[in-house]
Amino acid sequence: MIKLTLLHPLQSIPVRSWSFEDEQVIRIGRATENQVVLFSAVVSRRHIELRRTGLTWELINLGANGTYLDGKPIAKVPVVDGLIVHLAHSGPTIQINLDPNQSSAQLAKIRVKPPDAQAIHAPPGAAQSSTIPVPDQKETGTSREEEELTEAENRLYYSPEDY
Repeated sequence: MIKLTLLHPLQSIPVRSWSFEDEQVIRIGRATENQVVLFSAVVSRRHIELRRTGLTWELINLGANGTYLDGKPIAKVPVVDGLIVHLAHSGPTIQINLDPNQSSAQLAKIRVKPPDAQAIHAPPGAAQSSTIPVPDQKETGTSREEEELTEAENRLYYSPEDY
């Protein structure tokens, strides 16, 4: 079982929670087809995905405004019990709790190497790394598609007389 809890932005107390027993993929975002729907201007329609592989879970960022763990942008991270992520810098905060059996199996995979492990040295140039550019604060904002969606939602819920 996995439990997702939306935390209050100022007090870090639970506001709402969702529990899932048999899901393989859990999607969180602004779109109504997600399992967890969050109505926030900084949350993308499909902001994050949680994917189960066996007993372990993985969190994947899909959001245009990013997902943050301890203030640092992430692309993909293994989920451990109690993990807290922010959807965008100023967006909602989600805490993820796992079944105790799942969290111990996940922690066993992440455990630091034992002291008797030997380092493997590769020749220079054998390994490749890549980076994902993170936009500057001034580059982030609402896309034209998101503005049109918000405008359409406003026309749907509010009549011109409301203005």
